[in-house]
Amino acid sequence: MMATTHAFTGLAIVAPLAYALPEFTVALAVGALLGGIAPDFDLVFAHRRTLHFPVAGLAVAVPAVAVAASTPSSLTVAVAAFAVTAWVHAASDAVGGGLEMDPWNDRTERAVYDHVRSRWIRPRRWIRYDGAPEDAAVAVALAIPALVVFDGWLTPVIAGGVAVSLCYALLRRRLVAWTPDWLE
Repeated sequence: MMATTHAFTGLAIVAPLAYALPEFTVALAVGALLGGIAPDFDLVFAHRRTLHFPVAGLAVAVPAVAVAASTPSSLTVAVAAFAVTAWVHAASDAVGGGLEMDPWNDRTERAVYDHVRSRWIRPRRWIRYDGAPEDAAVAVALAIPALVVFDGWLTPVIAGGVAVSLCYALLRRRLVAWTPDWLE
């Protein structure tokens, strides 16, 4: 899935809490956005392995939520939002395609690495590849709750993310030819 889809997933997850607890809106949004995209910082390393923890991430997310629930502060809420959305990002990569840059030509059976079992989780391909039309549709759908709940500086960030998602989806298949060799 696209980084924007992961970011919007994070915002959709925390939107009900932000609505109910407006004093934590910014902390929830920042934590969710950063957690939603942070696992993909491993793109230049061993992508979907170095910073993706689809199983072990739950062991961090649950205590982070417990701490935030028992001692709510902007910091604990932001850390919990980060931990939950980073875990959801890693786990949801299994519903997409594999690691390849051109999944329509060369399909692998590696979606995301499970550090607990020391093996790769196979791709489900419900979203065929990042930037597929269904990925763009999911991104737009997940941006809607965020646009309803969040305001201020987040509105243009979300709207810009939707525009980036749609443009990327339109150009995705052409981008493979422009990808530097070191990124593959």
